[in-house]
Amino acid sequence: MKKLLLQISGVLFIFLGLFFAVVPGPSLIFFMAGLLCFSPYYPKARHYLSLCQKALTKSCAYLDKKLAR
Repeated sequence: MKKLLLQISGVLFIFLGLFFAVVPGPSLIFFMAGLLCFSPYYPKARHYLSLCQKALTKSCAYLDKKLAR
């Protein structure tokens, strides 16, 4: 039951991430939430989650530099 709920919420978050990739919005946050739901059961999701975390860290550092000027 827990696995099913995590998978359903993960699919929902991934679809929201895809939607916000087309429409301006927080797509990376939704992708990370979806991958976080999948990560306990799928090792490949953990790998993609770490890639998303690195991308978010880089983008936040870039924005900090731009806004500090």
